[in-house]
Amino acid sequence: MFIDYLDTPLGLFELMASDKGIRQAIFCGDKTSTEQNSAIKANDITKLCKQQLTEYFSGKRKDFSVPLDPQGTSFQQSVWDSLSKIPFGEIRSYGDIAKTLNNPKASQAVGGANGRNPITLIVPCHRVLSGNGALTGYAGGIERKLWLLNHEGAKIKLSTEHQGLDINDVIHKRQSKTQFLR
Repeated sequence: MFIDYLDTPLGLFELMASDKGIRQAIFCGDKTSTEQNSAIKANDITKLCKQQLTEYFSGKRKDFSVPLDPQGTSFQQSVWDSLSKIPFGEIRSYGDIAKTLNNPKASQAVGGANGRNPITLIVPCHRVLSGNGALTGYAGGIERKLWLLNHEGAKIKLSTEHQGLDINDVIHKRQSKTQFLR
């Protein structure tokens, strides 16, 4: 397994790759440079991924072409594949994704698979909102989700509870629901 890190406007991002593609890409919270540097074992795939993410954050990239190698059930894989087809700056609901899978009653299952997406941002789970268009949970923190959607120019409804969100509240925290990824 290959591993590398990228400093982003949303905190440190951890990339793990096999020889086939990216297996995991997550916001990993604080790491000291010693811990980070001793863990780095990059390959061409992690280097390409870092380049593409840097371009995304600088506003020069809307689509990713880095090879992916996510590990999950066949249902999770089908959800992640559907997520990958959501265009930059657009949003979908869990129900929309369920319909693309020819299983319109699977919204909750889609939400579960969405939450277990091991390749945050590149497989754009942040582009999925509730059926009424409201901002909903995100393993990287709702603040990161809002930042990403704003970065992409997506049209979203903000509730009064979300109007005071501050990216600094999560920027140094490891993405939740990621213990299963290690």
